[in-house]
Amino acid sequence: MDPLLPAATVITALFIDLIFGDPPNSIHPLRWIGNVIDALDRRIVRRGPWHDRLLGALVYLFIAAIAITAALLLAAVARTFVGEWAWVIVTALLFKLTFAVSSFRRHCIPIRNALEKGDLDSARSMVSMIVSRNSSSMGKEHLASCCVESVSENSVDSVVSPAFYMGFFGLLGAYLFRCANLMDAMWGYRNDRYRHLGTFPAVLDDILGFISSRISLLFLALAAILLRLDVRGLFRIAARDSSLTPSPNSGWPMAATAGALGISMEKPNVYRIGDGPLPDDEDIEKVLRLVEITSILFIILVTLPSYVFIGAPLQLFLEDALLGAIGGLI
Repeated sequence: MDPLLPAATVITALFIDLIFGDPPNSIHPLRWIGNVIDALDRRIVRRGPWHDRLLGALVYLFIAAIAITAALLLAAVARTFVGEWAWVIVTALLFKLTFAVSSFRRHCIPIRNALEKGDLDSARSMVSMIVSRNSSSMGKEHLASCCVESVSENSVDSVVSPAFYMGFFGLLGAYLFRCANLMDAMWGYRNDRYRHLGTFPAVLDDILGFISSRISLLFLALAAILLRLDVRGLFRIAARDSSLTPSPNSGWPMAATAGALGISMEKPNVYRIGDGPLPDDEDIEKVLRLVEITSILFIILVTLPSYVFIGAPLQLFLEDALLGAIGGLI
């Protein structure tokens, strides 16, 4: 295959995201995967720690196998029966479903607008949809902090990590990560129901996000240079405060963002990251620009070349192997 085609795939996926955004939640394939996880959850009988941990691992493997097989099969069929440019379009669409850059702005601009108008009730209602903490009594600064925290933390889970694994492992890697992250979001709670059942996807999500969360600092720094933000503060606060969050990975982009913007992020009784004041509505726009530029830089500078030389050849090999296996069964 011409190396220009995998490169075109990555660029096409990025343009689809920036121009069209995500499909409606009701028809988003990740929503369908979530529905399958919910259906399995309702049928699981808890019988003890080791039983539940094993079941959690098996459910992840089942979900990931379905998602990866479907993605590879769609790409393989497009290439084999339509042509290589059809493969580009289908693979780009499938890759796009694993990451989201434009969704940050769609969720946070209405919150910023409400804060600018002083409409705290509307802002609290919208913030409750992006964070799990109780927002009913939050003031303006903590509402803005929730928004900034969510964008900076999810820049890794929603863009950098799936783009990283797409680059080196193709659709296999992108969907391995996305399924782990989705299951962690649904089952990664330390309560009686999910403490053991969610152990495997939670640990796997932490492992898969370990490298990408730390690499993200380099691209946050590049974006900070372009935006004339505090690069020295970015690395200083990241080194000092990245361990303050319960997650071993989310503290890195959050602390780096706080340092670059010269602000603090606070979850009362859990952490306070950074040296500056809590953010205001203007900082929401700043963090959006920072994360958007970071995401674009990462996809262009890391995902594109690695996919051309590593991820795409592996994906094509797996597609051919899958078609061969299906042909052998038929």
